[in-house]
Amino acid sequence: MPPHSHLTQPFILLIQTHERIIHKVCSVYAGQEEDHKDLFQDIVLQAWKAFPKFNKLAKESTWLYRIALNTAISGQRKGAGRPQVYHNEALIADLPDALPEGPDKSLVLYRAIGSLPMLDRALVLLYLEDKSAAEIAEIMGISVSNVGTRIGRIKEKLKALAQPLINQ
Repeated sequence: MPPHSHLTQPFILLIQTHERIIHKVCSVYAGQEEDHKDLFQDIVLQAWKAFPKFNKLAKESTWLYRIALNTAISGQRKGAGRPQVYHNEALIADLPDALPEGPDKSLVLYRAIGSLPMLDRALVLLYLEDKSAAEIAEIMGISVSNVGTRIGRIKEKLKALAQPLINQ
């Protein structure tokens, strides 16, 4: 009998239930369709490896976000140079008051988010997913007060990064 065979069905159910989380992370950290597929597989593999130790006290979605973001960020750190980051339109459409209104707001915001450090991109992703500060803190391994502070700073960074792009 394969190791952890009793965990196969619960794991498959978890992945099917929260597949959208993995796709969201992939859409932010992978550009080409092949890269998206590869990252998706890497995340599922890492989740499978960690599943036997999954603490049922944590929410499944929180645990899976943590695995997905850590896998994506680790994969980018191993890559050469500064990788291009792609953003799903749905991820940025509702970032409130980050930028002045205008016809190219989405394009400007894509570029601005893409130039943020990897951990800030992860915070933006969770923020745009309407995660609470407590959930973001748990996923990212930082304090709740740090989440609020960092989100505020990220918004300011986005405004500063976007201004030169708007004036082009």
